[in-house]
Amino acid sequence: MSDKLRVLIVEDVPSHAELMECELRDAGMTFFAERVETKEAYIAALSTFSPDVILSDYSLPAFDGISALKLRLERAPDTPFIFVSGALGEELAIDLLKQGATDYVLKSRLSRLPVAVNRALREVHERKERKHAEEALQRSEAYLAEGQRLSHTGSWAFDVASDKYVYVSEECLRIYEWDAHEGLPNREVISRLIHPEDRDRVSFAHVLREKVDTTDEYKIVLPSGTVKYVQTIKHPVLNSAGDVVRIVGTTMDITDRKRAEEEIWERERELREIVNFMPQMVAVIGPDGRVSYANQVMLQYFGVTLEECRAGDFTARSAHPDEVERFGNERRKALARGLPFESEERLRGKDGKYRWFLVRHNPLTDAQGRVLRWYASLIDIEDRKRGEERLRDENVILREEIDKASMFEEIVGASPALKAVLARVTKVAPTDSSVFITGETGTGKELIARAIHKRSKRSSRPFVSVSCAAIPETLIASELFGHEKGAFTGAHQRRLGRFELAEGGTIFLDEIGELPTETQITLLHVLQEHEFERVGGNQAIRANVRVIAATNRDLKAAIEAGTFRRDLFYRLNVFPIKMPPLRERKEDIPMLVEYFIDRYASKAGKKIRSTDKKTLDLFQSYPWPGNIRELQNVIQRSIILCETENFSVDESWLVRESPEAQPASQPLSDKLVTHEKEMIEAALTESRGRVSGATGAAAKLGIPASTLESKIRSLKINKHRFKPA
Repeated sequence: MSDKLRVLIVEDVPSHAELMECELRDAGMTFFAERVETKEAYIAALSTFSPDVILSDYSLPAFDGISALKLRLERAPDTPFIFVSGALGEELAIDLLKQGATDYVLKSRLSRLPVAVNRALREVHERKERKHAEEALQRSEAYLAEGQRLSHTGSWAFDVASDKYVYVSEECLRIYEWDAHEGLPNREVISRLIHPEDRDRVSFAHVLREKVDTTDEYKIVLPSGTVKYVQTIKHPVLNSAGDVVRIVGTTMDITDRKRAEEEIWERERELREIVNFMPQMVAVIGPDGRVSYANQVMLQYFGVTLEECRAGDFTARSAHPDEVERFGNERRKALARGLPFESEERLRGKDGKYRWFLVRHNPLTDAQGRVLRWYASLIDIEDRKRGEERLRDENVILREEIDKASMFEEIVGASPALKAVLARVTKVAPTDSSVFITGETGTGKELIARAIHKRSKRSSRPFVSVSCAAIPETLIASELFGHEKGAFTGAHQRRLGRFELAEGGTIFLDEIGELPTETQITLLHVLQEHEFERVGGNQAIRANVRVIAATNRDLKAAIEAGTFRRDLFYRLNVFPIKMPPLRERKEDIPMLVEYFIDRYASKAGKKIRSTDKKTLDLFQSYPWPGNIRELQNVIQRSIILCETENFSVDESWLVRESPEAQPASQPLSDKLVTHEKEMIEAALTESRGRVSGATGAAAKLGIPASTLESKIRSLKINKHRFKPA
C-alpha cells in the first residue's frame, strides 16, 4: 500500500463526508479523499481516482449504495466497500454483506469507522499475500521437478510404522535402475544394492536414534554390475509426541564427481609428498567434513596417525571445551555455504596444551560449482594472541586512568578546581538525586549535566535539554509538560512535553531562574509527586525523570526579591555543583587552547603546527569574563583568519577591564551592572536589533543570547525599535 490512502466517499451531504474524514484523520490515518454523489461521477472516480477503499451511504437522491456496490464488483472487485448509513436494520446489513459489502458502520457510531477501514485494508492485503503464496507454491513444484531432472537428484519418503517406502521419485528410480512397473522398492532391495564396504555404516538407525538430519556418501552395485557413487540426505519427520514417523530424503548420483576426485587424487600424490615437508599444518577435508589427508606436521602436533584423522571429526575432539559447540556449529554452517572461510580456534596438542591457530578453509569445486573437497591450513598464532591480550589489558588500564584523571567527554582540563567538580560528578552520577549546577555563563554547565547523564543508570535513555530563558513565558508550561488538543488558541492537536520526551532519562533545565512563578509551582509538584498534567488536561501522568537544573543567577537573591520560590530551590539544590570560572582554572588554558585549535583547524582544513608564546601568555593573563565560550570564539575567529602554521591572535581582541572595575566574578562586570541598560541598548543599536548570531548583541556583550533576552525583558527594553524600518 502507498503512504497515503485514496478514500472514495459516496455521500450527498458534504458535512457527513467531512465527519468521516475527521474520524479517519483523528485515528492517525493519512489519505486523499474524493466525494461523489452521482453514478457518472462514481464510475469516473473508479477509473481515475483508483480508490483503496469506498465509503458509501445507502441511499442518495441521484444514486444508491446497492448500485454503487454492484459497479464496484464489476470494475474494482478487490476494493473494500463499507456502507456508512444513518440507519440499517440487521437483516438489511446481513443481506448487504452477502451481496459483497465488506462492512457497515452507522453514522451515529462513526468512531467505529477507522477500525472498519483498517480491518478491510488488512483483509485485502492478506488475500493478496495468500494469492501470491499459492502462485509461488505452484511455481516451486514445477521448479522442483525440473531441478531434480537437471541435477540428477531424486527424492523419497519412508514410513517407519509400515517399514516401507511410500514415495520414490522418477529420478530416484532411474539412479537405482529400478523399473517403475514393478512398484516401489523395499528397504531390503535398497540395502542389497549398497556396496559391502559401505553397508554397515549406511542405515536409518542414526536418524531414528538421534532424530537429526544425516548425510551419507557410499557406493551401490547395480544388477548390471555397474558401480555408482550416491549421496543420500535423510531428514526425520516427528509426530506431536516427538517420535520419528517418517523419513524423507534425497539421493544424488555423484559418480562423475567421485571419478573426478579419484583422478585428481592421483595427480596430487606428488604434491602431497611436497606438502609433508612444509612447516605449516595442512589438511584435506571431504564435503562431509571428514579429514581425508593431513601432512606430517599436523599428525605430529596432534600425535595421531592418518587413519585416526580419518576416523571421525578429530579436530572437533581437539577443540577447547569452551568452544566445542561453537566450533561445530560454525564449521558445519561454513562448509554448507561452500565459500572460503577462516576462524581462530584453540586446539589441543599431543602434550595436552592448547594453542591458538588461524584455520583457513578453501574449497575445490567442479564445473558446476559443487564442492569436491576442502583444503585447510592451520597457522600457529599463539604469540600473536598473547600479545593482543597484553595490549587489551594495557588498554583497559589506560582507559581507566584516563577515565579517572582526565576528561569527561568534551570536558577538557586537569586543574584542581575542575578535578573537584569531576569528583562530585562521579559520586552523584550513579544516583537518581537532583543536581543543581551553578556558575558563570560559558563555564560548561551543560557539559557537566551530560556527563552526569552518560555515567548514570539512565544513560541509554534520552537526555533532553531545555533553555528556560529562550521560551516565552506563555509557552513554557506547554513546552515542559505538553498540552491537549484545544488547550489554547493554536493547539490543534495533542503535543508531548519535554518531560514526557525525557521519560526514563534526564531533563536538563538551564537558566532555571527564568521560570515564571506559575511554572515553578508545577515543577515543584513534579519533583514532589513525580507526576504532572498536560496543559488543558485532567489526567495525571507519571514522570520517571531525573532533573538537573542550572543557573548563572544568584537564586538566593531572587528568593529574597520574591521572584523564585524558596521551596523549589531546596528541592533542586539536593546536590549542588559549582562550576569554576576560567580565571580560576588557568592551568587548563594551554590544554583548552590545544583542544580548540585542533578542533577548528580540522574543520577549516588548516594545519597549525605551533602556538605563538606571546599569544599563550596573553591567554593566561586575560581574565576571560566570558569564560570558555569566549576563549572558544576567539580561537575560532583566529583560525578563520590565520594564514600560517603558527597560531596567534590579535591582542586588540581581548579588551581588559578598567583598573577601577572589580574582578569579573559575576556574569557581567561591575561596569555592565552600573550601566547595564545603556550597554545593552548600545549593543542593540550596533547590531540593528539582532540579539543572537555572530553579529548579534549577545556576541558583542560576551553573554548567551538567552541570558540577554532575559535581561531585555527584565529591563523593559523594546528591542524592536532598534531594527531598521
